[in-house]
Amino acid sequence: MAESPRTEPVQPQSSQRAALIYRRTVMVLLFLMAVELILTLYNGLWLSAILIMAIMLVVLSPAIIGRHFQITVPAEFQLLAVLFVFASLFLGEIRRYYDRLWWWDIALHASSGLLLGLLGFLLIYILNENRRIELHLRPGFMALFAFLFAVTAGTLWEIFEFAMDYFVGTTMQKPMLGDDSGLTDTMLDLVVDAVGALLISIFGWWYMKRGERSFIVDWIGKFIDRNPRLFKID
Repeated sequence: MAESPRTEPVQPQSSQRAALIYRRTVMVLLFLMAVELILTLYNGLWLSAILIMAIMLVVLSPAIIGRHFQITVPAEFQLLAVLFVFASLFLGEIRRYYDRLWWWDIALHASSGLLLGLLGFLLIYILNENRRIELHLRPGFMALFAFLFAVTAGTLWEIFEFAMDYFVGTTMQKPMLGDDSGLTDTMLDLVVDAVGALLISIFGWWYMKRGERSFIVDWIGKFIDRNPRLFKID
C-alpha cells in the first residue's frame, strides 16, 4: 500500500502576505541600489561603490544566513531589519540624509533600539526553550537581557563609527550642536538607543507578565513554529 505523501504545514495567510511584501521590498531596494551603484562606478566614486555593494550584501544576508543555517526568521522582522539597513546606510550615508534632515539620525537610532530589543527577546526565548539548555527565566530577566543586548549592540556600533572615521576617513560621527568632535553625536545616539531599548523591554515585560499576547509574542511564536529542531519537544 502506497504511503500518503507528506504535506508541509501551510502558513497562515498573514504570514504569506508578509513574506510576499518582504520579497518585493527587497527587490525594489536592490534595484534602487543597483542604479546608484552604476552611477557611482561611472563617476569613479570607488569608495561609495564598495559601500553600496556591502549594503546590498547586508540586505541579502537574512535570506543567505537563513538558508545556510536552515533557520527561518519571521518575515515581519526581516522586513523591518532590511528597511532599517537601507534607511541608515544607503539613504543616510550614500544619499546624505544625515546631513539633509537633522532628525534622521535620531529617528534611526530610536528604531535601532526597538529592533535590537526585539532581537534580544528572540535570542533569550531561544535559550529559554532550547531542548539542550534547561532554563526557566522570568519575564523581568528576559526584559533586562533584551535591554542590555540592545544597548551593547548600539555601543559596539558607535565604536565601529569611530574606527571608520579614524582609520578610513569617513564622517559617520557628525558635528552636532556646535561640537565638531562628534562626541555629542555619539552620546545622543547612545541615549536614544537606550530609550528605544527601554521602551520595547518594558512593553515586552508588561505583556509577558500579564500573560497577554502582543506582536513580540506572535513573532517569537512564529520563529518557534518554523524552527522546531531548535527547541525542546514536549
